Amino acid sequence: MELKTLEAAATWYVQLNDGAADLARTQAWRQWLEASPEHAAAWARVEKLQQQWALVPAQAALNSFGAAQAQRRVVLKVLGLLLAMGGGSWLAADQVSYRALLAQQRTGTRQRRSLQLEDGSQLELNVDTALDVHLDQKLRTIQLFGGEVLLKVTHDPGQRPFIVHTDDGSIVAREAEFSVRKLPQQTRVGVLQAAVEVRPQHHLERVLQLPAGQQASFDRDRFTPALPLPASSTAWQHGMLSVNDWRLADFIEELGRYRPGVLRCAASIGSLSISGSFRIDDTDIALANLDQTLPVRVRYLSRYWVSVEPA
Repeated sequence: MELKTLEAAATWYVQLNDGAADLARTQAWRQWLEASPEHAAAWARVEKLQQQWALVPAQAALNSFGAAQAQRRVVLKVLGLLLAMGGGSWLAADQVSYRALLAQQRTGTRQRRSLQLEDGSQLELNVDTALDVHLDQKLRTIQLFGGEVLLKVTHDPGQRPFIVHTDDGSIVAREAEFSVRKLPQQTRVGVLQAAVEVRPQHHLERVLQLPAGQQASFDRDRFTPALPLPASSTAWQHGMLSVNDWRLADFIEELGRYRPGVLRCAASIGSLSISGSFRIDDTDIALANLDQTLPVRVRYLSRYWVSVEPA
């Protein structure tokens, strides 16, 4: 995210809280917010900062003599705090590493695609996925930097293992069908056919044998107990998100993967339960259907900033 975008977000924040904001200024801010997903992401960082620090510019100072200089000082203060929190994990855009930007295979928001490897194995890449592929005489390896991939690994006549690496550890397979999703603090694996072995990065001697129909998560030190794999876990490859008795907050977070900008859920309705199947290729339709089954309303501040609120 460019420095000038963060500075613009900080400036808008100060101007909207100086006690003199009117309809014209608010409309101008909304136009800026809607101009690009990067603007929406910067404003999301401002809101996160406000929630954490309850930071509101002092109106008395901003409306006093020398208000321009006072306002500039507050803008610089807010900008400094925004830069300081730039490494936080709350915004997915801040988690994209330099290696991921240079990955051999990448998908963006609303983009999924298939990839067939030289050994005949098939990869289905979900949105916002970045990975490298390396096949040699001894190994078949995938380095998954972020996102989610569904793998159909073929039998190899040379008995080369197929290994998926993430920052959390490795998944080893021979001939299997399984999915791997890189989460902010862990990796989740689900097995559809055959079996895989899971090893955490810091304890490679620890091995979890994960059979078909099971899923588990792991970080660099440990893995969770295996659980049944939901039948809808790979519905995304068919353009669907299927949920059964999910918290609304979790559903909105998951749906947000498939649209640009910011999609938020008010905390007061986050525990509402939702079930159903929703098309991820048109998330606006999915959002439009929410108020038909739940006491909520969907408010579009801009194309890139949407909030689900109590009705």
